[in-house]
Amino acid sequence: MDPFGHPDLVRLGRSLRNRLDDTLDAEQAAARAAARRRQTLRDRLLDSEDRTEQIVLSTADGHLYRGVVDAVGVDHVVVIDGDAERYIAIAHIVSMEGR
Repeated sequence: MDPFGHPDLVRLGRSLRNRLDDTLDAEQAAARAAARRRQTLRDRLLDSEDRTEQIVLSTADGHLYRGVVDAVGVDHVVVIDGDAERYIAIAHIVSMEGR
């Protein structure tokens, strides 16, 4: 008789594996939440640039800028809408929406 094929050990192994999987899922969720909390606006703009997603930026002076992020500098972002290329200071951005 195989000592590792004992029904009690099989059940115990399955239980431990399920518990480990649950712990792993909880740790990954916590890591994702921590990463989101540390993400700056510049980080989010860099992600948008990588994804070439459409964004809408609202600035402190009330203007809305729509387009695709072409480049992100240390203190500014370049947004292209059609033929228009706009340089916007990150410090002036009030909100951002990505699609």
